[in-house]
Amino acid sequence: MPSPDPARENSDPLPSVTGSEASRERAIEASADTYDALVNLLRARVARRTESQGGGHRDRAMAYLTEEIAPQLEELGFSWRIAQNPVSANHPAIIGRRVEDPQLPTVLVYGHGDVQFGHADDWSEGRSPWHLSIEGDALYGRGSADNKGQHTVDLCALGAVIGVRGKLAYNVTVLIEMGEEAGSVGLSEIVREHAGDLAADLFIGSDGPRLDAQAPTLFLGSRGALGFELVVEERSGDLHSGNWGGRVRNPATVLAAAIGAFVDGDGVIRADFLRPSRIPDPVRRAVQALPEPADDGGPAVDRDWGEPGLSPNERVFAWNTVEVLALEAGDPAEPKNAIPARARAVLQLRYVVGTDVSDFAAKAERVLRERGIRGVTVRAHEPVPATRLDPAAPVVRAAEVSIAETVGREPAVEPNLGGTIPNAVFADQLGLPTVWIPHSPPPGSNQHAPDEHALASVLREGLRIMAGVFWDMGERPEQWFRTGPDRPGIRG
Repeated sequence: MPSPDPARENSDPLPSVTGSEASRERAIEASADTYDALVNLLRARVARRTESQGGGHRDRAMAYLTEEIAPQLEELGFSWRIAQNPVSANHPAIIGRRVEDPQLPTVLVYGHGDVQFGHADDWSEGRSPWHLSIEGDALYGRGSADNKGQHTVDLCALGAVIGVRGKLAYNVTVLIEMGEEAGSVGLSEIVREHAGDLAADLFIGSDGPRLDAQAPTLFLGSRGALGFELVVEERSGDLHSGNWGGRVRNPATVLAAAIGAFVDGDGVIRADFLRPSRIPDPVRRAVQALPEPADDGGPAVDRDWGEPGLSPNERVFAWNTVEVLALEAGDPAEPKNAIPARARAVLQLRYVVGTDVSDFAAKAERVLRERGIRGVTVRAHEPVPATRLDPAAPVVRAAEVSIAETVGREPAVEPNLGGTIPNAVFADQLGLPTVWIPHSPPPGSNQHAPDEHALASVLREGLRIMAGVFWDMGERPEQWFRTGPDRPGIRG
């Protein structure tokens, strides 16, 4: 993939979108007018229990793809096929293709139809994960925000543009998977087996949250994630703390010291190999231009937590974090006067592009040895790679211009999501520039918790934004797509 042209910095004024402005506005209004139809689609889709964890449910996943997504694709002039998952049969995907001309550029549009466990007993009275209920601006139901509502927005907007223009003036491939909430199990293998069908010039996804509900947002990748365990095992059973304290090693005390070798009590990373070498200037500029998230009822930001000298936004979008996720030593519910035989901690590294996580366990054990901490075993999990499109890439500018033209305000541009999504499959495996345009409010929407909800105001604005984006791709393709006879998306 050619290096992006650092054409303009994010501080430059946004130019106006030119072209058939009246027709563009008609397409945007036509998309906005599909809101009631979107709600009806979403009501049917929320009712389908497409939980993918715990092994998933193949029949439910297949029904969602063939009975919900496929008919909508057919209405939009797509052909489609089910992509079976070679790793997990319970997590298939659907690939839809609308080819207007093999020589035209292609955009790959992504979403996922699976959801987190419903936990129906934990929802507020009168609400259910499997019944869409509307209360003011909120639409409650599992998948309303993550991700059924979001990919339904994109498909409705595509239909509106096709209806007004009669064509898109580019090709579209749609990929909806059913295993994202289970770690996108098998997605890489699906993409490898169907690489020809998924060849494209640009990736557009709608998942994850906005920076805040009022801020249209772009993000260009995601931080990577690597889980690791610290385990201290000294003996087969606990020992009396009075008789043996001071005579034998305490695994819990050793574990506390081991954790402190990687992250201190202020959340500052202490091991150099876990820290980014620097923040690239385009990334720093993009993050510094972000507004601080609005108060949406979530927890207050601890401004003194984490890397000194960085803002909270820089710590989330441009830096690494080490978090302790779970601790195990003795029984806190029923403590006894005993030195535990073993102790274990589960930690997670969230990391940005440029962090070398190869040979992780060996590097971590070296850190412990250098600090004189003995008897700790490090077990590293499989990492999810970090990805990030250069914020100065021309397609990012095109998306900014389009959104600003549609809604009258500049979008927030996150160089990468603070969380982790399967962006590496598209950025690294398919070699695509990746632009994500989420239609979900920030974490206060309870995406993985009881009372998950979308906001009608955000979905309505999403319909307008995506119609503008899909319109502008056909109006000014040179701003959105790579050119040349050897580009990946050309159809032979």
